[in-house]
Amino acid sequence: MRRVPPPEIEATSEAPSRCDLAIVGGGIVGLAVARELTRRHPRLSVCVLERETELGVHQSSHNSGVIHAGVYYQPGSLKARLCVEGARELYAYCAAHEIPHEACGKLIVATEHSELGRLEELERRGRANGVPGLRRVDAAEIRELEPHARGLAGLHSPATGIVDFAAVARSYARDALGAGAQIATGCGVHGVRAGARSLRLEHARGATEATHALFCAGAWSDRLAVAAGADADPRIVPFRGAYLRLAPERAHLVRALIYPVPDPALPFLGVHLTRHIDGEVLIGPTALPVLARDAYRLGLVRREDALDTLRWPGTWRMLARWWRPGATELRHAASRKAFARAAARYVPELRAEDVRPAFAGVRAQALARDGRLVDDFAFSATARALHVRNAPSPAATSSLAIARYVADRAGEAFGLGG
Repeated sequence: MRRVPPPEIEATSEAPSRCDLAIVGGGIVGLAVARELTRRHPRLSVCVLERETELGVHQSSHNSGVIHAGVYYQPGSLKARLCVEGARELYAYCAAHEIPHEACGKLIVATEHSELGRLEELERRGRANGVPGLRRVDAAEIRELEPHARGLAGLHSPATGIVDFAAVARSYARDALGAGAQIATGCGVHGVRAGARSLRLEHARGATEATHALFCAGAWSDRLAVAAGADADPRIVPFRGAYLRLAPERAHLVRALIYPVPDPALPFLGVHLTRHIDGEVLIGPTALPVLARDAYRLGLVRREDALDTLRWPGTWRMLARWWRPGATELRHAASRKAFARAAARYVPELRAEDVRPAFAGVRAQALARDGRLVDDFAFSATARALHVRNAPSPAATSSLAIARYVADRAGEAFGLGG
Protein backbone atom coordinates (compact mmCIF):
# COMPACT_ATOMS: atom_id res chain seq x y z
CA MET A 1 0.00 0.00 0.00
CA ARG A 2 1.37 3.43 -0.90
CA ARG A 3 -0.27 6.64 0.20
CA VAL A 4 -0.14 8.90 -2.85
CA PRO A 5 -2.61 11.72 -3.40
CA PRO A 6 -4.73 11.42 -6.51
CA PRO A 7 -3.97 13.96 -9.24
CA GLU A 8 -6.80 16.34 -8.37
CA ILE A 9 -4.83 19.59 -8.77
CA GLU A 10 -4.70 21.31 -12.14
CA ALA A 11 -0.95 21.81 -12.08
CA THR A 12 0.82 22.41 -15.36
CA SER A 13 3.93 20.61 -16.53
CA GLU A 14 5.23 23.90 -17.94
CA ALA A 15 7.17 26.38 -15.83
CA PRO A 16 7.21 30.14 -16.45
CA SER A 17 10.37 31.64 -17.88
CA ARG A 18 10.19 34.30 -15.19
CA CYS A 19 8.49 35.01 -11.86
CA ASP A 20 8.89 37.22 -8.81
CA LEU A 21 8.93 34.39 -6.24
CA ALA A 22 9.76 30.76 -6.91
CA ILE A 23 9.03 28.06 -4.34
CA VAL A 24 11.09 24.95 -5.01
CA GLY A 25 9.21 21.92 -3.68
CA GLY A 26 5.54 21.01 -3.92
CA GLY A 27 5.18 19.16 -0.66
CA ILE A 28 2.94 20.31 2.18
CA VAL A 29 5.45 22.91 3.43
CA GLY A 30 6.18 24.36 -0.02
CA LEU A 31 2.47 24.54 -0.83
CA ALA A 32 1.70 26.19 2.52
CA VAL A 33 4.43 28.76 1.80
CA ALA A 34 3.00 29.39 -1.68
CA ARG A 35 -0.46 29.86 -0.18
CA GLU A 36 0.83 32.30 2.43
CA LEU A 37 2.88 34.35 -0.03
CA THR A 38 0.08 34.67 -2.60
CA ARG A 39 -2.26 35.88 0.15
CA ARG A 40 0.24 38.41 1.47
CA HIS A 41 1.60 39.64 -1.85
CA PRO A 42 -1.14 39.34 -4.48
CA ARG A 43 0.70 41.61 -6.92
CA LEU A 44 3.74 39.35 -7.12
CA SER A 45 3.93 36.40 -9.51
CA VAL A 46 4.47 33.16 -7.56
CA CYS A 47 5.45 29.81 -9.02
CA VAL A 48 5.92 26.38 -7.38
CA LEU A 49 8.45 24.08 -9.06
CA GLU A 50 7.90 20.42 -8.12
CA ARG A 51 10.27 17.65 -9.22
CA GLU A 52 7.63 14.89 -9.35
CA THR A 53 4.66 14.62 -11.71
CA GLU A 54 2.25 14.97 -8.76
CA LEU A 55 2.23 17.08 -5.62
CA GLY A 56 3.01 15.92 -2.10
CA VAL A 57 4.15 12.41 -2.98
CA HIS A 58 6.98 12.12 -0.46
CA GLN A 59 6.82 12.96 3.28
CA SER A 60 3.48 14.76 2.83
CA SER A 61 1.66 11.54 1.94
CA HIS A 62 3.85 8.79 3.44
CA ASN A 63 3.14 9.34 7.14
CA SER A 64 0.89 8.26 9.98
CA GLY A 65 -1.40 11.29 9.64
CA VAL A 66 -0.97 12.52 13.22
CA ILE A 67 -1.62 16.13 14.19
CA HIS A 68 0.97 16.55 16.94
CA ALA A 69 0.16 18.73 19.93
CA GLY A 70 3.75 19.72 20.87
CA VAL A 71 4.55 17.36 23.76
CA TYR A 72 8.02 16.21 22.76
CA TYR A 73 9.93 19.30 21.74
CA GLN A 74 12.48 21.29 23.70
CA PRO A 75 10.79 24.38 25.20
CA GLY A 76 11.83 27.49 23.34
CA SER A 77 12.63 25.61 20.12
CA LEU A 78 11.01 26.41 16.79
CA LYS A 79 9.47 22.93 16.76
CA ALA A 80 7.76 23.61 20.10
CA ARG A 81 6.40 27.01 19.13
CA LEU A 82 5.42 26.30 15.55
CA CYS A 83 3.88 22.90 16.36
CA VAL A 84 1.55 24.27 19.05
CA GLU A 85 0.58 27.25 16.88
CA GLY A 86 0.37 25.14 13.74
CA ALA A 87 -1.86 22.46 15.27
CA ARG A 88 -4.35 25.06 16.44
CA GLU A 89 -4.38 26.68 12.99
CA LEU A 90 -4.58 23.34 11.20
CA TYR A 91 -7.69 22.25 13.13
CA ALA A 92 -9.37 25.55 12.24
CA TYR A 93 -8.28 25.24 8.60
CA CYS A 94 -9.61 21.68 8.28
CA ALA A 95 -12.93 22.68 9.81
CA ALA A 96 -13.27 25.67 7.47
CA HIS A 97 -12.38 23.59 4.39
CA GLU A 98 -14.36 20.49 5.41
CA ILE A 99 -11.31 18.24 5.46
CA PRO A 100 -12.02 15.14 7.62
CA HIS A 101 -10.07 15.28 10.86
CA GLU A 102 -10.45 14.26 14.50
CA ALA A 103 -8.91 15.35 17.79
CA CYS A 104 -8.92 11.75 19.01
CA GLY A 105 -6.18 12.12 21.65
CA LYS A 106 -2.87 10.40 22.26
CA LEU A 107 -1.72 8.19 25.13
CA ILE A 108 2.03 7.95 25.86
CA VAL A 109 2.57 4.82 27.96
CA ALA A 110 5.40 3.96 30.33
CA THR A 111 5.67 0.19 30.78
CA GLU A 112 8.84 0.08 32.92
CA HIS A 113 9.98 1.98 36.02
CA SER A 114 13.06 3.15 34.09
CA GLU A 115 10.75 5.14 31.78
CA LEU A 116 9.02 7.15 34.48
CA GLY A 117 11.72 9.82 34.62
CA ARG A 118 11.47 10.33 30.86
CA LEU A 119 7.69 10.50 31.14
CA GLU A 120 8.06 13.28 33.73
CA GLU A 121 10.39 15.13 31.35
CA LEU A 122 7.80 14.88 28.57
CA GLU A 123 5.15 16.23 30.93
CA ARG A 124 7.45 19.14 31.83
CA ARG A 125 8.11 19.91 28.17
CA GLY A 126 4.47 19.66 27.21
CA ARG A 127 3.34 22.02 29.95
CA ALA A 128 6.13 24.48 29.16
CA ASN A 129 5.09 24.39 25.50
CA GLY A 130 1.45 25.12 26.33
CA VAL A 131 0.01 21.81 25.09
CA PRO A 132 -3.75 21.97 25.78
CA GLY A 133 -5.28 19.56 28.29
CA LEU A 134 -2.14 17.48 28.93
CA ARG A 135 -2.49 15.31 32.04
CA ARG A 136 -0.75 12.46 33.83
CA VAL A 137 -2.72 9.21 34.10
CA ASP A 138 -2.27 6.06 36.18
CA ALA A 139 -2.63 2.41 35.20
CA ALA A 140 -6.41 2.38 35.74
CA GLU A 141 -6.90 5.52 33.65
CA ILE A 142 -4.78 4.00 30.86
CA ARG A 143 -7.28 1.12 30.70
CA GLU A 144 -10.20 3.55 30.65
CA LEU A 145 -8.76 5.48 27.72
CA GLU A 146 -7.44 2.44 25.84
CA PRO A 147 -9.01 -0.77 27.21
CA HIS A 148 -6.42 -3.03 25.58
CA ALA A 149 -3.36 -1.00 26.63
CA ARG A 150 -1.33 -1.66 29.77
CA GLY A 151 1.27 0.44 31.54
CA LEU A 152 2.50 1.81 34.86
CA ALA A 153 1.67 5.43 34.03
CA GLY A 154 1.04 7.62 31.03
CA LEU A 155 0.45 11.04 29.58
CA HIS A 156 -2.79 11.83 27.83
CA SER A 157 -2.84 14.57 25.19
CA PRO A 158 -6.43 15.18 24.09
CA ALA A 159 -5.34 17.83 21.57
CA THR A 160 -3.43 15.30 19.43
CA GLY A 161 -5.41 14.24 16.39
CA ILE A 162 -5.49 12.71 12.93
CA VAL A 163 -5.94 13.94 9.36
CA ASP A 164 -4.96 12.96 5.83
CA PHE A 165 -2.06 15.35 5.19
CA ALA A 166 -2.16 14.64 1.46
CA ALA A 167 -5.70 16.09 1.43
CA VAL A 168 -4.44 19.12 3.35
CA ALA A 169 -1.62 19.61 0.83
CA ARG A 170 -4.07 19.46 -2.07
CA SER A 171 -6.21 22.07 -0.37
CA TYR A 172 -3.21 24.39 0.08
CA ALA A 173 -2.47 23.97 -3.63
CA ARG A 174 -6.03 24.90 -4.55
CA ASP A 175 -5.76 28.00 -2.35
CA ALA A 176 -2.50 29.05 -4.00
CA LEU A 177 -3.82 28.43 -7.52
CA GLY A 178 -6.99 30.34 -6.70
CA ALA A 179 -4.88 33.30 -5.59
CA GLY A 180 -2.98 33.34 -8.87
CA ALA A 181 0.05 31.12 -8.26
CA GLN A 182 1.39 28.76 -10.92
CA ILE A 183 2.32 25.19 -10.04
CA ALA A 184 4.64 23.35 -12.41
CA THR A 185 5.28 19.63 -11.96
CA GLY A 186 8.06 17.54 -13.44
CA CYS A 187 10.44 20.44 -12.83
CA GLY A 188 13.19 19.02 -10.66
CA VAL A 189 15.69 21.82 -10.05
CA HIS A 190 19.30 20.77 -10.65
CA GLY A 191 21.11 24.11 -10.89
CA VAL A 192 20.98 27.48 -9.16
CA ARG A 193 22.83 30.52 -10.54
CA ALA A 194 22.72 33.84 -8.70
CA GLY A 195 22.81 37.00 -10.80
CA ALA A 196 22.75 40.66 -9.91
CA ARG A 197 18.96 40.91 -10.09
CA SER A 198 17.64 37.36 -10.17
CA LEU A 199 18.24 33.67 -9.63
CA ARG A 200 18.33 31.31 -12.57
CA LEU A 201 16.74 28.01 -11.58
CA GLU A 202 17.70 25.30 -14.04
CA HIS A 203 15.25 22.43 -14.02
CA ALA A 204 14.10 19.41 -15.97
CA ARG A 205 11.90 21.52 -18.27
CA GLY A 206 14.26 24.40 -18.91
CA ALA A 207 14.94 27.33 -16.64
CA THR A 208 13.05 29.94 -14.63
CA GLU A 209 14.42 33.37 -13.74
CA ALA A 210 13.12 34.32 -10.28
CA THR A 211 13.71 37.56 -8.43
CA HIS A 212 13.79 35.54 -5.20
CA ALA A 213 13.36 31.88 -4.29
CA LEU A 214 12.31 29.85 -1.28
CA PHE A 215 13.58 26.27 -1.19
CA CYS A 216 11.29 23.75 0.54
CA ALA A 217 12.83 20.70 -1.07
CA GLY A 218 12.63 18.10 1.71
CA ALA A 219 15.06 15.26 1.08
CA TRP A 220 16.91 17.32 -1.54
CA SER A 221 17.09 20.53 0.53
CA ASP A 222 20.79 20.29 1.39
CA ARG A 223 21.84 19.61 -2.19
CA LEU A 224 19.99 22.67 -3.51
CA ALA A 225 21.17 24.86 -0.63
CA VAL A 226 24.79 24.01 -1.45
CA ALA A 227 24.12 24.67 -5.15
CA ALA A 228 22.90 28.14 -4.13
CA GLY A 229 26.03 28.81 -2.07
CA ALA A 230 25.12 27.60 1.43
CA ASP A 231 27.32 25.59 3.77
CA ALA A 232 27.18 21.80 3.40
CA ASP A 233 26.38 21.43 7.11
CA PRO A 234 23.86 19.96 7.86
CA ARG A 235 23.54 17.09 5.39
CA ILE A 236 20.27 15.26 4.75
CA VAL A 237 20.53 11.58 5.65
CA PRO A 238 17.39 9.62 4.70
CA PHE A 239 15.74 7.29 7.22
CA ARG A 240 13.26 4.73 5.93
CA GLY A 241 10.19 4.31 8.12
CA ALA A 242 8.21 1.13 7.44
CA TYR A 243 4.65 0.68 8.70
CA LEU A 244 2.54 -2.37 9.32
CA ARG A 245 -1.23 -2.33 9.77
CA LEU A 246 -3.56 -4.24 12.02
CA ALA A 247 -5.87 -6.73 10.35
CA PRO A 248 -9.38 -5.19 10.25
CA GLU A 249 -10.77 -7.72 12.72
CA ARG A 250 -8.10 -6.65 15.25
CA ALA A 251 -8.42 -2.89 14.77
CA HIS A 252 -10.60 -2.72 17.91
CA LEU A 253 -7.41 -3.10 19.98
CA VAL A 254 -6.71 0.60 19.43
CA ARG A 255 -9.19 3.40 19.96
CA ALA A 256 -6.98 6.35 19.03
CA LEU A 257 -3.19 6.81 19.31
CA ILE A 258 -0.87 4.85 21.63
CA TYR A 259 2.83 5.74 21.86
CA PRO A 260 5.79 4.48 23.89
CA VAL A 261 8.02 6.79 25.93
CA PRO A 262 10.75 7.84 23.47
CA ASP A 263 14.41 8.52 24.10
CA PRO A 264 14.52 12.34 24.37
CA ALA A 265 18.02 12.37 22.85
CA LEU A 266 16.67 11.08 19.52
CA PRO A 267 14.20 12.81 17.16
CA PHE A 268 12.26 9.56 16.63
CA LEU A 269 9.19 8.50 18.62
CA GLY A 270 9.50 4.71 18.56
CA VAL A 271 7.05 2.08 17.30
CA HIS A 272 3.55 3.36 17.97
CA LEU A 273 -0.06 2.52 17.13
CA THR A 274 -2.06 5.13 15.25
CA ARG A 275 -5.60 5.06 13.96
CA HIS A 276 -5.66 6.75 10.57
CA ILE A 277 -8.54 8.99 9.49
CA ASP A 278 -9.80 6.16 7.23
CA GLY A 279 -10.10 3.86 10.26
CA GLU A 280 -7.03 1.76 9.52
CA VAL A 281 -4.65 1.19 12.45
CA LEU A 282 -0.97 1.59 11.61
CA ILE A 283 2.01 0.21 13.55
CA GLY A 284 5.37 1.90 13.18
CA PRO A 285 7.43 3.37 11.84
CA THR A 286 10.93 1.99 11.94
CA ALA A 287 13.83 4.44 11.53
CA LEU A 288 16.48 2.81 9.38
CA PRO A 289 19.24 4.78 7.59
CA VAL A 290 19.09 4.05 3.86
CA LEU A 291 21.11 4.87 0.75
CA ALA A 292 18.41 6.52 -1.39
CA ARG A 293 16.34 9.59 -0.64
CA ASP A 294 13.27 7.87 -2.07
CA ALA A 295 13.91 4.39 -0.64
CA TYR A 296 10.28 3.32 -0.35
CA ARG A 297 11.49 -0.08 -1.46
CA LEU A 298 13.93 -1.62 1.01
CA GLY A 299 17.30 -2.17 -0.59
CA LEU A 300 17.03 0.63 -3.15
CA VAL A 301 20.41 2.36 -3.56
CA ARG A 302 21.08 5.50 -5.58
CA ARG A 303 24.75 6.17 -6.18
CA GLU A 304 24.68 9.94 -5.57
CA ASP A 305 22.58 9.59 -2.41
CA ALA A 306 24.79 6.79 -1.10
CA LEU A 307 27.97 8.79 -1.68
CA ASP A 308 26.47 11.88 -0.02
CA THR A 309 25.67 9.83 3.07
CA LEU A 310 28.81 7.71 3.26
CA ARG A 311 31.22 10.58 2.64
CA TRP A 312 29.65 12.74 5.34
CA PRO A 313 31.70 12.60 8.58
CA GLY A 314 28.54 12.97 10.64
CA THR A 315 27.21 9.65 9.35
CA TRP A 316 30.00 7.63 10.95
CA ARG A 317 29.91 9.65 14.16
CA MET A 318 26.15 9.10 14.39
CA LEU A 319 26.50 5.35 13.80
CA ALA A 320 29.25 5.06 16.42
CA ARG A 321 27.10 6.82 18.98
CA TRP A 322 23.74 5.21 18.22
CA TRP A 323 24.67 1.67 17.18
CA ARG A 324 22.45 0.06 19.83
CA PRO A 325 19.20 1.76 18.65
CA GLY A 326 20.41 1.09 15.10
CA ALA A 327 20.63 -2.63 15.82
CA THR A 328 17.07 -2.56 17.17
CA GLU A 329 15.81 -0.83 14.02
CA LEU A 330 17.55 -3.44 11.88
CA ARG A 331 15.83 -6.17 13.87
CA HIS A 332 12.43 -4.51 13.40
CA ALA A 333 13.05 -4.10 9.67
CA ALA A 334 14.05 -7.75 9.30
CA SER A 335 11.38 -9.38 11.48
CA ARG A 336 7.65 -8.70 11.52
CA LYS A 337 7.50 -10.66 14.77
CA ALA A 338 10.04 -8.34 16.44
CA PHE A 339 8.17 -5.31 15.08
CA ALA A 340 4.86 -6.54 16.51
CA ARG A 341 6.54 -7.46 19.80
CA ALA A 342 7.66 -3.85 20.24
CA ALA A 343 4.04 -2.67 20.05
CA ALA A 344 2.86 -5.53 22.27
CA ARG A 345 4.85 -4.02 25.16
CA TYR A 346 1.91 -1.68 25.76
CA VAL A 347 -0.88 -3.60 23.94
CA PRO A 348 -0.19 -7.16 25.16
CA GLU A 349 -2.97 -8.79 23.12
CA LEU A 350 -1.27 -7.83 19.86
CA ARG A 351 0.32 -10.78 18.06
CA ALA A 352 2.52 -11.12 14.99
CA GLU A 353 -0.31 -12.80 13.07
CA ASP A 354 -2.47 -9.68 13.62
CA VAL A 355 -0.34 -7.48 11.38
CA ARG A 356 -0.06 -7.00 7.63
CA PRO A 357 2.37 -5.04 5.43
CA ALA A 358 1.39 -1.41 4.88
CA PHE A 359 3.70 1.18 3.32
CA ALA A 360 6.97 2.98 3.92
CA GLY A 361 7.99 6.61 4.13
CA VAL A 362 11.37 8.32 4.03
CA ARG A 363 12.21 10.92 6.65
CA ALA A 364 14.55 13.68 5.44
CA GLN A 365 16.64 14.05 8.60
CA ALA A 366 19.36 16.70 8.83
CA LEU A 367 22.62 15.40 10.28
CA ALA A 368 25.34 17.76 11.50
CA ARG A 369 29.02 17.23 10.69
CA ASP A 370 29.66 16.31 14.35
CA GLY A 371 27.15 13.44 14.16
CA ARG A 372 24.31 15.27 15.89
CA LEU A 373 20.81 14.57 14.59
CA VAL A 374 19.36 18.05 14.16
CA ASP A 375 16.30 18.11 16.40
CA ASP A 376 14.76 21.43 15.41
CA PHE A 377 13.50 23.06 12.27
CA ALA A 378 16.46 24.70 10.53
CA PHE A 379 16.62 27.50 7.98
CA SER A 380 19.42 29.28 6.13
CA ALA A 381 19.84 32.09 3.58
CA THR A 382 21.85 32.60 0.40
CA ALA A 383 21.82 35.32 -2.22
CA ARG A 384 18.18 36.09 -3.06
CA ALA A 385 17.00 32.88 -1.41
CA LEU A 386 15.83 31.29 1.82
CA HIS A 387 16.17 27.56 2.51
CA VAL A 388 14.19 25.19 4.74
CA ARG A 389 17.09 22.92 5.74
CA ASN A 390 15.38 20.59 8.23
CA ALA A 391 11.62 20.05 8.35
CA PRO A 392 10.73 16.48 9.33
CA SER A 393 7.84 15.71 11.70
CA PRO A 394 6.01 17.74 13.00
CA ALA A 395 6.39 19.86 9.85
CA ALA A 396 3.03 18.76 8.40
CA THR A 397 1.27 19.69 11.65
CA SER A 398 3.22 22.96 11.73
CA SER A 399 2.86 23.75 8.03
CA LEU A 400 0.70 26.87 8.36
CA ALA A 401 2.89 28.24 11.15
CA ILE A 402 6.09 27.41 9.22
CA ALA A 403 4.65 29.19 6.19
CA ARG A 404 3.98 32.29 8.25
CA TYR A 405 7.50 32.15 9.73
CA VAL A 406 9.10 31.75 6.29
CA ALA A 407 6.95 34.50 4.79
CA ASP A 408 7.94 36.85 7.63
CA ARG A 409 11.62 36.14 6.95
CA ALA A 410 11.12 36.53 3.22
CA GLY A 411 9.40 39.86 3.68
CA GLU A 412 12.35 41.16 5.71
CA ALA A 413 15.12 39.62 3.61
CA PHE A 414 13.63 40.43 0.20
CA GLY A 415 11.95 43.76 1.04
CA LEU A 416 8.64 42.52 -0.33
CA GLY A 417 5.81 44.97 -0.81
CA GLY A 418 2.10 44.21 -0.67
